[in-house]
Amino acid sequence: MKNNSCIRIEADIKQISDCKNTVTELDSSFELLSNALNLAGNNVRLKILFLLSKEQELCVCDLSDILNMNISAISQHLRKLKDRNVIKPKRKAQTIYYSLNKEYEQLFKPFFKLLKKNKILVTV
Repeated sequence: MKNNSCIRIEADIKQISDCKNTVTELDSSFELLSNALNLAGNNVRLKILFLLSKEQELCVCDLSDILNMNISAISQHLRKLKDRNVIKPKRKAQTIYYSLNKEYEQLFKPFFKLLKKNKILVTV
């Protein structure tokens, strides 16, 4: 690895050490957030996540009707979300319903609250 260097008058060694420790301690939280934001960065998946948050659970047919997309396309998005443990499936007879995993529900809640109030552009 290349030696990192910069020109500065004085380094705050305690600050650097504290920041390194904080980043290390929060590594799993960074992983969770990064994973969620990466998946939510797709417009369709963000809509799916919003709808699951709002309705608690929906099946692929519901999402297909709501988003005016074919079932195959919706299923591909659901597969990505399920594979990364953002959503969970629950079978009821022949139908599989999807819901947000609790940690992701909490993570997205503030964003969806802004969306519901149509305040995203105002806040940015």
